[in-house]
Amino acid sequence: MNSILSKSIESVTNSDISFAKFITANDVGATGAHQAGFHMPKNSWKLFFTEEGRKGANKDSFVTLRWQDDFETDSRYIYYGTGTRNEYRLTRFGRNFPFLSDEHIGSLLVISKSKDEGYNAYVLDADDDIDEFINSVNLSVKDINGLIPKDSSISPELSLNNCFQGFINRLNVDFPPSIDLATSARECYNSAYGVTKNDILKYPDNQILGWLDAEFQLFKVIENSRYSKRIKTPFRNVEELVQIANSILNRRKSRAGKSLEHHLSEIFGISDIPFSNQAISENNKRPDFIFPGGTEYSDTSFPESKLAVLAAKTTCKDRWRQILNEADRIKTKHLFTLQQGISRNQLEEMYNYNVCLVVPKSYLTSFPAEFRDRILTLDHFITHIQGKIKS
Repeated sequence: MNSILSKSIESVTNSDISFAKFITANDVGATGAHQAGFHMPKNSWKLFFTEEGRKGANKDSFVTLRWQDDFETDSRYIYYGTGTRNEYRLTRFGRNFPFLSDEHIGSLLVISKSKDEGYNAYVLDADDDIDEFINSVNLSVKDINGLIPKDSSISPELSLNNCFQGFINRLNVDFPPSIDLATSARECYNSAYGVTKNDILKYPDNQILGWLDAEFQLFKVIENSRYSKRIKTPFRNVEELVQIANSILNRRKSRAGKSLEHHLSEIFGISDIPFSNQAISENNKRPDFIFPGGTEYSDTSFPESKLAVLAAKTTCKDRWRQILNEADRIKTKHLFTLQQGISRNQLEEMYNYNVCLVVPKSYLTSFPAEFRDRILTLDHFITHIQGKIKS
């Protein structure tokens, strides 16, 4: 674990209040907007104000931020409430500030505040570092772009919690397989929110984010029930502490790695789209999804124009290159990701290598404006695949 990553995790763990968001095209001025600095979600006021901004007046606070444990900026947190504006921004970083540039689109901005140390800010660039941070501080998809919950045992809504508890009571193992976790989370979520098959068909982008968050909440409830007593008991030695910590972290990584695949499979099945999951292609590669299936892909007489491939990666700033040789018969590789924002240069490189991004609809605005019409939402990807198979 590199020093910036470890310091960011430690800072959040020891903070009174902390925050995380993906740096977007809007932040660095890549959308054509002229606003300066990081656009901050509305609940971020708790980091810098004692009361939230009120429409009709501007409000600001001046803060010193220590970046990467290396340098400081005397910055301004401002609420714009006059006219038609209703937004918060973090501005004034001085000349040569490194993180408001195109190459940092999609990086993770982390800010924490403590009574003793003031404000610490970190920017994590690499996919591995971002994933490690998310897993280490136990963040869900919905927690990114807002305040980081301090109490990891915060209960979901009562209906979900009751369903989760019923699932846990039926468990006869410490942790269920990832497919069982995903299935049960979906069932609980659909029941709690009255989600129907028609809802899933009409709004797949919304449903997959809801399912992912529900699964994360269920995992936290199981984790707390399994480890709450153990972590309150003194460890015999440091080695035992490290062993338990690594076990928890590795299980989090394993769940997160399969979660997207499980929920995408459910949506494709409900949409009546034939596919194979982890079918073998050239050189024993196993693409996440091949449409209409591995059998058709292996049949050289099957038209290549009717084939499609989709990879599923939570973050993809660096990992998108891993999919380039996964299915040689298919020129365009589709990639579903929860990454919010990628720089112009990286997007251009992706498209030069025939990689087409697929993201939840609500994430589109985090990408540079000139690329948005080339990025598919999950709904549009489903329509694209249905048309390709039927053609």
